[in-house]
Order: sequence, then structure tokens, then C-alpha cells
Amino acid sequence: MSEKASVDLARVKQIGGGGLWLVKVPKYLSHQWDKAMENGEVGMLRIGKYGCGYNIIFAHFCKLVSFKLNEELSTLNSREEKLELLKVPRDHPFTMQTVGGQTLAVFAQTATGQWCHTKGADVLDEISMEGMVVQRAECKPAVSEGYVKLKKWIEESTKPQRLSQQLEKAVTNIYKPVANHAVNSEFEKKKRQEGRMVRAERQVVLDLLFSAFERHQYFNIKDLVDITKQPVTYLKEIMREIGLYNTKGAHKSTWELKPEYRHYQSAEEVEMNVD
Repeated sequence: MSEKASVDLARVKQIGGGGLWLVKVPKYLSHQWDKAMENGEVGMLRIGKYGCGYNIIFAHFCKLVSFKLNEELSTLNSREEKLELLKVPRDHPFTMQTVGGQTLAVFAQTATGQWCHTKGADVLDEISMEGMVVQRAECKPAVSEGYVKLKKWIEESTKPQRLSQQLEKAVTNIYKPVANHAVNSEFEKKKRQEGRMVRAERQVVLDLLFSAFERHQYFNIKDLVDITKQPVTYLKEIMREIGLYNTKGAHKSTWELKPEYRHYQSAEEVEMNVD
């Protein structure tokens, strides 16, 4: 609302400053009201009085208010054809409440549909005051068998498709632990087929190692195991005698022969021979 917007008080003057009731109604009841024809009746409101307290001088009376929905609007259309027609409760007693010291008012806003040429925009909607709230109430359905069925249907129709549900017992047929995976089984089978590595004679292993280092200068221990088919501990024991282990550089974590066992020339030796 703009700071310069004015409020129309014609409605308040027309009803002579009478107060309004602020009533909270169930959602299904407001939906049924929307189905009524324009200017049609939606139900009947009954207001009575009953004695609710006395003092020495005056007797106190309380309002007894109830709303009865028209029978034409009591049928609830169901989305499922097979489901029987549901009837919404017709009787709705009011629970009266005080305003509680609050200052409440009801305003109405209507669009003018006019265009302001100076500002190049629509004119602000007209604001009118309908009245002051003097009574609060809550419209509740009378508890009946039909209301219980309606409430159950509303809960089922608004239930989300995905929901969390507590299991009564543990599910044992899903994600069951496997004693041995297929990859491990294949590895064990291959290991049994190849048989356990047996230490060969020292000279036989040396011949295999020298033959391999004639082809390449550097080997890691895994490649040497594949070539010689010897246990790792036994192979490392031999390589410590005839080889050197590189801990840094481009050939880190690889083995090469000691200079006295080499049958090839290194790059430095080749340069010295050239000089």
C-alpha cells in the first residue's frame, strides 16, 4: 500500500460501525462454499443464548452459535469412481473466543483497472475498510461416523507417495554379507592352479636374472617375480647381492645390476669412450 493511498470508510458508515466476526473454518468447508452458485445460499447460521454464569446482580449469557450446510453442498466429489460418495458434515458448532485485547480490522482491495499516464503504470487498487473485528470463533464439525470417514479419506489422499516407514523386523534378504566375493575366488583359484612358488637353485635364478637385465636395464620386483617364478623374499635376497635399488630419480623403486655384473654400458660410460 502506498503512503498516500486513502481508505474508503463508506462500508463502515453504512453498517453504522457494527463489528465483524473473524471465523476460522475447515478447508473442506470453504471448498464446498466455492461450489455454490453466485448469490446462492450455502447454509444457515443459528445464534442463540444460554446462561453461562451468574453474580449477585446480573446473569451472564453466552452465545450458542452453529452453522448448518445446505444438503446440496454436502456431497464431496471423489477422484476415484469406484469410491462411494462421501458426505461432509452438515452441522458445525462454533467455539467462541474473545479478541484478547487485540485491535483487528477487515479491509477489502479492489482493482480499478485505470492507467496513470504521468507514472506510466496502473493506478493503485482501492482500499476500503469493512469493519472492526469484535468476535473470534472457530467453526468445527460435529463428530460423527461420516466425519471420521471424511478425515480418513483426506489423510489418504494427502499422503505423499514416498514416506518413511519403520520396519518391525530386520530385512535379511537384501544386502546380505558375502563370505567371499567372486574376484577373490578367482584369484584363489588361479593361485592354486599355478601352485606354490618353490625356490629354485641359485644359479638357475641368476641365469634368469642376467638374461632379463641384458634386455632391459631397470626392473621392478613384481616383473622379476613374474620372470623367475620365485618367492619375493628369496628374490630380494639375491638382488641385494648383484643389484642396486633406486630410491629416487626417474627410475625410482626399480632394480638394476651392480656395475661389476653389467654386460652393457651406461650413458656415462658411452660418453667417456667417445671422448
